[in-house]
Amino acid sequence: MILKIEFENFFSIRNRIRIDFRAGNINTALARELSHNVIEWKGVPVLKAIGLFGPNASGKSNILKAINFCCRLILDSHLNNEGVVFNFEPFKFDGWKDKPSKFLIDFVCDDVEYEYSFELTKNRILSESLYHYPVGRRAKVFVRGTNNQYSFGTGIFSKPTDVVLNTSDKNLFLSRASSMNRELAQKLYRYFMNQFLLGLVNVNEMMVLDSFNTYKKVILKALEICDTDITDIEARKEQIYAPAAVLGQVEVKLVDVLKFKTFHRNQKDVMFDMDMEESDGTRKLFQILLRLLDVVKNRKGIMLDEFDQSLHTRLADFILDLIHASESSQLLFTSHNTNLIDVKRLRRDQIVFVNKSEQGVTEVYSLYDFKDFRENMDAEKGYIQGRFDAVPYVDSSVSSIKQLLEG
Repeated sequence: MILKIEFENFFSIRNRIRIDFRAGNINTALARELSHNVIEWKGVPVLKAIGLFGPNASGKSNILKAINFCCRLILDSHLNNEGVVFNFEPFKFDGWKDKPSKFLIDFVCDDVEYEYSFELTKNRILSESLYHYPVGRRAKVFVRGTNNQYSFGTGIFSKPTDVVLNTSDKNLFLSRASSMNRELAQKLYRYFMNQFLLGLVNVNEMMVLDSFNTYKKVILKALEICDTDITDIEARKEQIYAPAAVLGQVEVKLVDVLKFKTFHRNQKDVMFDMDMEESDGTRKLFQILLRLLDVVKNRKGIMLDEFDQSLHTRLADFILDLIHASESSQLLFTSHNTNLIDVKRLRRDQIVFVNKSEQGVTEVYSLYDFKDFRENMDAEKGYIQGRFDAVPYVDSSVSSIKQLLEG
């Protein structure tokens, strides 16, 4: 599970931002009713879901983009060679473009807590460290200093010098160590590859077929709960012409794709094409269920940007209920759906606001930070009224729009 993620100097994010899944100390009757929103791990309460709410361009997507960048670098940086420029932009104002960007992720793998961090510029990795808590106390696995000096904990990595010699300033040591078959690095690499998912999958890719076959009955039951009249879904392999890279050239060739056909309650012998004939909401729900059921069944984590777009608010509620009904899966999401800002559904520390200051800096704070907020208040109404700042001010009166059109 994820305990916390921190990052700074990444697009609109200037100062260090923390997304903290460790639950706050909320001992109210309402919080106790929402006990299923929390995982207990070694006496530490951990949130199953966190929602990011705020106006357009406040930086919600940049937060998910920062986490995606961090995880992708762990998975891919061992492939980097000379000349690589890292694909991000630092905060551009007040000289921050010349400062390093920093990332930290605190997570649990195989029931052990790990704290991994690194800092870099667009052209090189400057430092990196990994600590673990094997017996509840922080211990060093390795530290990579700004002058490419390394130190290691005792007896954890075999032949670490060999890995160092093969790690350039374009590679993370953790990524390189995994590619060189170091056991601990491989275990953590698999965690980021398999356990913390970075979004939805394309349902037309053949790789989806195994998940569909595994969860088909549950998907149909979920669609029934969500009041669709779909009674059956079939997956079929089809071939289409698509551009493909062959020896550096782009050619059009036949490729295998997955197509889903649906059948409805009224006439069960009439087939519909999922891509062409089902609603946006049904297609989106199907795509989410394919991914989310794997997350829930296998105790994984996932982050979704505007996960409820095209979905009725009751369906968004169902997806959150699916996460909260799980044993230990986690969801980080962004949304513009103010109906979700409800302390009867989400704890105060699960409702996180994202705002942008006059200096163009993304700021993050939770409803839990507002100590004068009482749980008998209407959080959604307070948000819309601007009490928590993270709501767009739009002068959309008829008179102001007339002035705009006349100008």
